[in-house]
Amino acid sequence: MSMRFTLRFAAAFGFLLLLVSTMSFADDPKAPEQPSAESAKAAETNPVGYFIGLSMGQQLLGQGMTQEDIQAGALVAGVMDALSEQVPAMTDEQLIATQKQLEELLNKRHTEMLANLKKMNKEKGETWLAQNAKKEGVKMLQDGIQYKVIESGDGASPTASDTVRVHYTGQLINGQVFDSSVQRGEPAEFRVGGVIKGWQTALQKMKVGDKWMLYIPSEMAYGENGSRGAIGPNEVLVFEVELLDII
Repeated sequence: MSMRFTLRFAAAFGFLLLLVSTMSFADDPKAPEQPSAESAKAAETNPVGYFIGLSMGQQLLGQGMTQEDIQAGALVAGVMDALSEQVPAMTDEQLIATQKQLEELLNKRHTEMLANLKKMNKEKGETWLAQNAKKEGVKMLQDGIQYKVIESGDGASPTASDTVRVHYTGQLINGQVFDSSVQRGEPAEFRVGGVIKGWQTALQKMKVGDKWMLYIPSEMAYGENGSRGAIGPNEVLVFEVELLDII
């Protein structure tokens, strides 16, 4: 195998690993299982090898690959041939064709996983909002935005063209905090018309001195695309927002 092909293959496969590892997928709560006797023995006799194999497996699982896609013997043979610098059992042409097949499989699995995640988050968010709407003190704004007054102010209300100073903490419905000016210890300043639609609507209803809890449907937040990092597709967002001033 030529060095040129080796580097190109590694770069392409590494890119596919990175592509999916940067996506935000929902937790899959499964009951913990005890490792098999075979795995326990392998980890004890060769912890480095087991660690590398486990890391590779977790990355592949994150892309939607399964045990049926890879035969352990073939995987080990490929790894050992590379480490011992043996001549590969496949020609460059075969490797290129297999690389293309793998890329198509990973892209297909990625598309399927993302579609399932969008559907799951949408359904979960709608159920959560319906339950939250029944809680004491929760009221409704337009477009399905819910809010609850924590503290009431008596100042002016901003317009879409105004710049405001606010303190806020944002979290997902599972309680995970993804952003907080409170934790940073410094209020945020921005134009009302320059933030997500849910904020635009709520801020123009608030008065300086108000502190609200906001419960924002995904379509009034980051929608199907989500936001790079902690916010996945179709995520309902929860904010504690305090309107400090209109600048």
